Amino acid sequence: MAQTSAIPILKLREFLIVSIQVDLHDKMAEQLQHDILKRISETSAKGVLVDISALETVDSFIGRTLAETARMAGILDAELVIVGMPPSVASTFVELGLSMGGVRTAINLDEGYDMLEAYIEGQISHKKISQTEGEEEVGDEADRD
Repeated sequence: MAQTSAIPILKLREFLIVSIQVDLHDKMAEQLQHDILKRISETSAKGVLVDISALETVDSFIGRTLAETARMAGILDAELVIVGMPPSVASTFVELGLSMGGVRTAINLDEGYDMLEAYIEGQISHKKISQTEGEEEVGDEADRD
């Protein structure tokens, strides 16, 4: 039987929401990474909001795992945003010299959700432009305006 995550991963429209309410240990962080990537693949989610507002501490392994999860999500065509970073966690990242490697952050879920929506709208606009250019190449006059 497959191991299930102790941390629920909820789907809301095209996004996943992960609220970490317990302090993570290394094994749990690795399991969460696996579960997030699996759910992105299963649901074709375009974004992931990871709420870390309940975390009091984050070590270098957890920080690296979150950053790696964001990069892996990007490979699966999903944007990951970390929301609710407590000041103590932010200062730990700085003190440890941890780089989040371009991982997007937002102050709360609302801002994170808005950030993901803007990302999706940008992707849709790009896809529509690409599709229109492709249609013109084959000479489909009906779709030109």
